[in-house]
Amino acid sequence: MRRIRSSTRTAAAGATAVAALAALLAVPAAGTASAAEPERLTIDLGTDTGAFHGGASGSLYGIYGDGVPSRNVLEGMHVRTVSTKAQDGPQHPGADALEVLPSFVDSGGKDVYIYMTDIYRGFPYQWPGADGPARLADFKAKIKKQVQQVLTMGDYKDNVVYVPFNEPEGNMFGTGEWSYDKVSWLDDPKQYFAAWKEVYHLIKGLDPDARIAGPNTSVLYSQVKDFLQYTKANDVVPDVMTWHELSSPAAVRTNVAKYRQMEKDVGVGPLPINVNEYGHNYHLSVPGQVVQWVSAIEESKIDADLAYWNIDGNLNDSAVEANKGNGQWWLFNAYGQMSGHTVEVTAPHPNEQYTLQGVATLDEDKRQSRAIFGGKSGDADVVFKNVDPRLFGTTVHATVQEIPWTGQVGDSTQPLRLADQELTVGADGTVTLPMTGMNEMSAYQVILSPGGDGGAPTEPSVSWRKTYEAENATYTGGGYSKNGPEGSPQDVGKFATSGAYNVGGLRTGSDGVLAFDVEVPKDGTYDLSVFANSYNLYDLVKEQGPTNVFLRVDDKDPQELRLPLGYKWVVWGHTDTTVKLTAGKHRITLAAKDADLGVTKGDAIIDKVDLALRDERVTAPAVYEAEYATLSGSRPDYSYRGASGPGAVPLGKGDSATFWVHAPADGEATVSVGHLGGGRASLSLNGEKLDVPGIGGAKKGTDTVRMFLSGGINKITVTGDSRELVLDRLQVTPSGGTLPSKVYQAEDGALTGAAKVTEAYTFATGGKSVTDIGDGRANALSLDVVAERSGRHAVTIRYSNAEQAPATHYNPDPIARHADLSVNGGPARRVLFPTTFHFNNFWELTVPVTLKKGTNRLTFTAQELPDFNGDTYNQYDQRSPYAPVIDRIAVTPLAGK
Repeated sequence: MRRIRSSTRTAAAGATAVAALAALLAVPAAGTASAAEPERLTIDLGTDTGAFHGGASGSLYGIYGDGVPSRNVLEGMHVRTVSTKAQDGPQHPGADALEVLPSFVDSGGKDVYIYMTDIYRGFPYQWPGADGPARLADFKAKIKKQVQQVLTMGDYKDNVVYVPFNEPEGNMFGTGEWSYDKVSWLDDPKQYFAAWKEVYHLIKGLDPDARIAGPNTSVLYSQVKDFLQYTKANDVVPDVMTWHELSSPAAVRTNVAKYRQMEKDVGVGPLPINVNEYGHNYHLSVPGQVVQWVSAIEESKIDADLAYWNIDGNLNDSAVEANKGNGQWWLFNAYGQMSGHTVEVTAPHPNEQYTLQGVATLDEDKRQSRAIFGGKSGDADVVFKNVDPRLFGTTVHATVQEIPWTGQVGDSTQPLRLADQELTVGADGTVTLPMTGMNEMSAYQVILSPGGDGGAPTEPSVSWRKTYEAENATYTGGGYSKNGPEGSPQDVGKFATSGAYNVGGLRTGSDGVLAFDVEVPKDGTYDLSVFANSYNLYDLVKEQGPTNVFLRVDDKDPQELRLPLGYKWVVWGHTDTTVKLTAGKHRITLAAKDADLGVTKGDAIIDKVDLALRDERVTAPAVYEAEYATLSGSRPDYSYRGASGPGAVPLGKGDSATFWVHAPADGEATVSVGHLGGGRASLSLNGEKLDVPGIGGAKKGTDTVRMFLSGGINKITVTGDSRELVLDRLQVTPSGGTLPSKVYQAEDGALTGAAKVTEAYTFATGGKSVTDIGDGRANALSLDVVAERSGRHAVTIRYSNAEQAPATHYNPDPIARHADLSVNGGPARRVLFPTTFHFNNFWELTVPVTLKKGTNRLTFTAQELPDFNGDTYNQYDQRSPYAPVIDRIAVTPLAGK
């Protein structure tokens, strides 16, 4: 973790990136040329560049513990590697290696890299001792304990990789106060090399099957070659080569090639590589930026972990709350669903950052090609060449999606469907897709499959959309500030911002009004998203939490909006509402006071406003095609007439199709399973088999199931039970009324010990909530809830948590509190609750439980958790003894048909 790119903000600082929206419409015949040749991204399906690896979806300090983020978010992002702190290390709250390990592996993860040095506080690491040998002796004792702990983990230990040193050239074997002897190993390596040898033998002596990674330098220095020579000569070659790339995608390709030459020169390897820090604040959360890194990493066939600049437990600004994903999450979801082998992609400006770049695969078994790309605004042609007629026929089906940027803490829906078309393959074996109006902050996905089944293409899922920048709006009143420029290719330490600027002024005591002049094409309801940020620890924000502002349209129809909080300034989320507009021009205002509704408390910066027509395309059920799902035991079949999309998936007994489904909020949804008959199948939700009748049958049809979806990411799996059900698609839409939900206010429950009702948090339901649960099991909240039938239920907890530990560096250190939830006096289940950034900011988190028919008692309590061995406790207030503040709970059956 490099500690050199911190930045501070004032209340007026700010800004992020936009997601204007692309349209893929007319597709001319292959091979035609326009008068002015657009840029081309060429995908050669005839060139195999190696098996798809998926290594770019790694994370440094991205997992806090089991549930933060949720297993759905972990598995759906296809996280392959995680680098995290030594168990019980005091670097940051949470992210303890052995607490992360089981849930990560159970969610499909491959390796956990343990930063053994993070058993120490500070950076550079504050290892105790009067001199170098004494310090190394202390570290070796701590290494021994770490390895012994790993050995208690059963088969999970096979997924551990030990990282003995982190950036040793500027740290333990650098020139600073806390170094071994104030001599850099880059100048004189003898002490570092000797320490490496000692530590290597110590680890292997305790665990002969151990994998050890190094040297873990901040960049790929030329001295790494000397390190390889020494380790070869002394039989202590690392099992995995690691370094950091806080540089550029171009440097990834260049340095991997440079390192491979070092191996050849020395005569070792080839070793697996993990570039276990990559990317900057300007890139992270922005799909159009991150896809450029992904293309370089995948092309190099290495593992790599997103850098840790901010808070842990959110997959490096990919996860939102516990169970939601932003645009970056959906980019990695698309990337992780690639399969087969990669193919050659020729960019218009090869290996040049901040231009159009991409990665593509071909899976011959699935007869499917996938491409993800981005990084350029405007127009470009995406050209698939060498489209094999034996795989695709003479007509292909192309589905084109956009993955917009939604901010670091802004939830994103599933990718937007821009087009779904049948295209004729040109005589020269090419298909050209003209992409028009692309946004450089968005990523795009094209899925190519055989066409010609006669099915009608699915309508786009979006209609008219437009973005209005805050810096271009009209501001009246006092306190105005135009903040920026924010992040840019020249200033990658700052956060990305739409249009590079944002606006401040809406704060406590202000009379400011920010007016957006808009023009819409037709009468209707419009979705309105305000991209905004309030820094949770800023004085004016600390008083209330979410900053409230007032929305009007043409000085009518006032609404109060609560704007999102963030862990720093210029950390963007969005607050969403709807407005009714007639065709033509309107003025939309955000104000700090309203004659009917009140005044603003807090301080906010505004980046932009997105406006989108909410028509039948938007309100139609979300469509998830089976042939695009994650399949096990089966593959798509494109021969079925009448299927939705290009094909369907036959599911024999035990075969499955997994869909990653978005829900806007916790609640009931209608899931319609379209099939072509042939057999029966069962449904699972988030890993749990649902107690509903099987779907399918002998004939084509649609089975409708009501199920409770958690806000954000849901994993729905269809598994064949008998014969061979031909699965066509899922359609999902929010609904209500079928699954009865009962709400219970926390203040109406039974309180014991120090747990008490408080009126301190005004945004709690009715202004009351329960605090001081925990710090011992005697301080508890119990609620009696009624179930109309026995079985699995969703318990949705509305909570807040803003505990934060003192930090020694630029990373904010919020703490995920936990509650031990017991049902009817049974064994407690530990539930982690991520930070809500303020105790007056309430989120919802859903936990499935088994209830009996009639009255059930739910009990919440907590106590501080000890270190791994159970004999010591964290001395830096990094493990909270308290449960979150609880406002209310809702109890809903998990499913019904």
